Amino acid sequence: MAPVTCLALLLAGCSTLDAINPFSSSKSDQQPVVRADQGPETLYNNGIDALHTGRYRLAQAQFEAIQQNYPYSAWTSNAQLMEGYAYYLQNSYPDAVSQLDRFLQLHPTSKDAAYAYYLRALCYYEQIADVSRDQQGTVEAMSALNEVATRFPDSAYARDARLKIDLCRDHIAGKEMLVGRYYESQHYYEAAINRYQRVVQDFQTTNHTAEALSRLVELYLKLGLTDQARRTASVLGYNYPGSPWYQTSYRELRSAKALDPHMPEPGTSGPVPAAAVPTAHPGFLGRAWNSVF
Repeated sequence: MAPVTCLALLLAGCSTLDAINPFSSSKSDQQPVVRADQGPETLYNNGIDALHTGRYRLAQAQFEAIQQNYPYSAWTSNAQLMEGYAYYLQNSYPDAVSQLDRFLQLHPTSKDAAYAYYLRALCYYEQIADVSRDQQGTVEAMSALNEVATRFPDSAYARDARLKIDLCRDHIAGKEMLVGRYYESQHYYEAAINRYQRVVQDFQTTNHTAEALSRLVELYLKLGLTDQARRTASVLGYNYPGSPWYQTSYRELRSAKALDPHMPEPGTSGPVPAAAVPTAHPGFLGRAWNSVF
């Protein structure tokens, strides 16, 4: 089994690639000097040894020397891939992506392509910003992770990619909620409603859906849209009957004397919202939302 395949197998069960590194941080190398006349196999093995001992710049230099001095050797493609990994371990994510793109362009059918796509996706994933900042990086990470899950659906990489996609979706929904709350605090109710509706429609499997529904109930009541408030609350109550967000909406409707007599009390099961007929397509919450609005 080729060295790069062995290394990839070690990584397959990990949620991140840091598990292979026994050291807590990378070591700084001063201008690594590499003897190119050692031959590609020796250079490659030295590069792997350098990776395992945290000398990432030295490893990168070893792999680069193979590509420059032995471009047609059997070790060159592995060296291209592992140079991308060395960049990743140094947190040089743009350089890692560039190197991995080069590898995939030159070797699209490689047995290590799944690993390369996964590592490339992790480069984007590691750069996800806090929800208070722009989320374009999260969108790019989700796209790269989707590519892994689509191209290699049965791989261990795909399983981890799908988990990370869910986290990306939750992150984007969190950003929508943050912006929506800001608009609401400034009394830009229509803009806030648009943000909350997007969470319900596009990110209904995230942890933010119950809050988004509850805030929609609150805003609809403020705008005098009683019917919409009731219908939204019915979706909230059916899907999250024990949620504190439903308790809040229930109290608000009762205080506004707009409570539907058929609406279940918090913590109890209620009837399926009107016209919510199960289909083979989106989840129930999405079907219920689309049917009542």
